[in-house]
Amino acid sequence: MTIPAKATALQQQLATLGVDVEIIRFPGGVHTAKAAADALGIEVGQIANSLIFWMADAPLLVMTSGRHRVDTAMLAAELGEGPIERATPEQVRAATSQVIGGVAPLGHPAPIRTIVDVALAEHDRISAAAGTPDTVFLLTFDELVRITGGEVRTVGD
Repeated sequence: MTIPAKATALQQQLATLGVDVEIIRFPGGVHTAKAAADALGIEVGQIANSLIFWMADAPLLVMTSGRHRVDTAMLAAELGEGPIERATPEQVRAATSQVIGGVAPLGHPAPIRTIVDVALAEHDRISAAAGTPDTVFLLTFDELVRITGGEVRTVGD
């Protein structure tokens, strides 16, 4: 099965960063964290959802566990830089060059401030999107934090 060019480029970028991964492709896509977890044979909490928000006129990437939602009011209060709002599909594409449902933790045109959900640390392996809605890869929590330069925080309940 062929891997999309975006996912191949991401795989190469990860290798440059010392993270050797296999890109897994789901030809029909997976549209929920539960569907992705079921397809991979892992728990929904191991899915690292890549959510783009907008804060202080800039994108904010929150890598959150698939088992809960981001509490934007709590996170905004913690960060102290103004309200956090969900990015529009156009803002997501402009900030990441990827579409909602396929946003990878890296591979964006410019670095994006990233928050990594501390709940993901509970798992040996986690899954993240590989730049397209039908591709993912597995990595460790420590690898995710390192490759994104992410700030580890509680992001929801």
